[in-house]
Amino acid sequence: MHLLEVEDLITGYGKTEIIHGISLHVKRDEIVTIIGPNGSGKSTFLKAVMGYLKSSQGKISFNGTDITHLRTIERTQMGIAFVPQLDNIFASLTVRENLEMGGYSLKKKDLKNRMDSIFKVFPILKERANITAGNLSGGQRQLVAMARALLIMPNLMLLDEPSAGLSPKVSTEVFDKIEEIAGMGTSMIIVEQDAEQSLAISHRGYVFAMGKSAFEGSAETILSHEKIREAYLGG
Repeated sequence: MHLLEVEDLITGYGKTEIIHGISLHVKRDEIVTIIGPNGSGKSTFLKAVMGYLKSSQGKISFNGTDITHLRTIERTQMGIAFVPQLDNIFASLTVRENLEMGGYSLKKKDLKNRMDSIFKVFPILKERANITAGNLSGGQRQLVAMARALLIMPNLMLLDEPSAGLSPKVSTEVFDKIEEIAGMGTSMIIVEQDAEQSLAISHRGYVFAMGKSAFEGSAETILSHEKIREAYLGG
């Protein structure tokens, strides 16, 4: 049984259909990268999995349970976390307060234990715990967003463009941390424009085009596929 199983998903915004029957699955302890041009439905797909968008057709199953019509909060409680590309931190709050927001439903003792565990994974955030998050660098803000999502100990984390706006060096550091989190037992779906770097840490990948899944295969296959490289990876 796959951790996540999406079958023939159709969704969009209002009457505008963006996703036209996409099927995708994620195994336990697996990193999956979705690539494709702007407007191909990558971010829309993540929002549908998270429950921000309703599905007009298709089925989404998580851990063997049909979650197609569950609310976002219910999906979160089941172990799905989402890190959006933009506005993914509370800029006016401190790093510690940002993390506490992620664990608002936890008991005080449980929250403290989770925070201690998070700071072991993100020591740089412990050093900056009392700094206003809006004053952090772009890479550090991205770490705050991932750390807050990790606070619920998710089985599946959805990452939308984690390297957006980051320098190559900082981007590499972020992907190193993503790989570390995955090694702790959290499966990942990554939507990423830097396909090379994301696929390098992934097990499998999907290529989206015009709201459909145009190709599925191992990360190695996608990286070495001549036509895909020409179209999406810069030759």
